[in-house]
Amino acid sequence: MPTLTIVTRDGAERTIEGRPGWSVMENIRDNGFDELLALCGGCCSCATCHVHVDPDWFPKVGPRKPDEDDLLDTSDHKIEYSRLSCQIEFSDALDGLRVQIAPED
Repeated sequence: MPTLTIVTRDGAERTIEGRPGWSVMENIRDNGFDELLALCGGCCSCATCHVHVDPDWFPKVGPRKPDEDDLLDTSDHKIEYSRLSCQIEFSDALDGLRVQIAPED
């Protein structure tokens, strides 16, 4: 199974087995990372699943869509590598993906 590495807000790092076909958000949430709130459940209507994608991986996850970008504009912690984890579909091609949960706004 492909792996996904998550870095928490305090810098702790954990690698999990990811489920292809699920969003990165679902993989994080369902593996016990409570600090990723994901309040809208993946509908791209909040920014509580904001992550910073490792720069080496950012080209592989694809660009932000305009509505995602608009939501990220509301965050004080938006950076060049920001994505909403609900908008990244995890797949075998993303085996080894590394993301950090963004600071809470």
